[in-house]
Amino acid sequence: MPPSPDSKPSGSTASGRVVVFTDQVDWHLKRVRTAFQAAGVEPVVTSLRQVAFDIGARQPLAIPGLNGRLPRAVLVRGIAAGSFEAITLRLGVLHALSDAGVVVWNSARAIERCVDKAATSLALVRAGLPTPRTLVTENRGRALDFLAAEIGFGNKVVLKPLFGSQGKGLRLLSRVRDLPDEDTVFGAFYLQRFVPARDGRFKDMRVFVSGGRVVSAMVRVGATWITNVHQGATPEALVVTAPMEAMALAAAAAVGADFAGVDLIEGQDGSLMVLEVNSMPAWRGLQKVAGRDVAAAVVDDLLAAAGIPSARPAEPSPAASSSTADAGERVAASEPALP
Repeated sequence: MPPSPDSKPSGSTASGRVVVFTDQVDWHLKRVRTAFQAAGVEPVVTSLRQVAFDIGARQPLAIPGLNGRLPRAVLVRGIAAGSFEAITLRLGVLHALSDAGVVVWNSARAIERCVDKAATSLALVRAGLPTPRTLVTENRGRALDFLAAEIGFGNKVVLKPLFGSQGKGLRLLSRVRDLPDEDTVFGAFYLQRFVPARDGRFKDMRVFVSGGRVVSAMVRVGATWITNVHQGATPEALVVTAPMEAMALAAAAAVGADFAGVDLIEGQDGSLMVLEVNSMPAWRGLQKVAGRDVAAAVVDDLLAAAGIPSARPAEPSPAASSSTADAGERVAASEPALP
């Protein structure tokens, strides 16, 4: 029988009990690593590309730095782009870890639902959550009919890549002839009714959820209709209302995400709708207005879920954490290479 996840007693800077999967040595990794260290845990940082299935070995999942053991918990910060075969293998690693009893945030199933916008939209609708009218199809004729009908109702339509993030590849369609051919969209049309600015400002809301609670939130205000901070939008602090909180928590639960960035938008009548759920969210923009350490919140929630005690002192109130954002920006110019 393969050994169970590492169950050694905790200690300061306990190593090998938590793995962070990422392919980028960046600001987010620095924040996460620092948060784990402050909690008394030294994470093993590696890439899913480096994990192998060694069939026949005592422990078939070979993770660098663990010497044939399994971790207690895994935090998936990112999955690199790759071929269909490579992505299938990496998600297979996450499935196998979950099957072995490892706490995986987020699970392969949640990631699969979130990276596929069609699966996200379907999960939201099945959970009874409001989301803009959407059509996903490989049939260009059906896509043209949907676009023509929406334009006839006086609406514009957003064309999104089925797989994509950070506002890349978005198009706003206002004429039927604007619809590209199948090759341009890799054979899949994801068309969503455009929600115009309610008060003249292009904005939406990002609510960051972790461990069944709202950690923080922001309004993203854009100079254009694309409101991603990565595309130049400005983050502003947001006081989360009860309806926002309930909708964000329900959206994360609908896709099975333990932590997530949930994007909400107000309709013309002020009602809330869910746009997307991101299972590997960035939070550098959010951290500027959060008033608390977002990475520390996620790390503490993950450790609690895995039953790993945290050595971190009690988190101060947001009012006492006014310097958090500034501290988060003081990142060294060079980062250590991945182990």
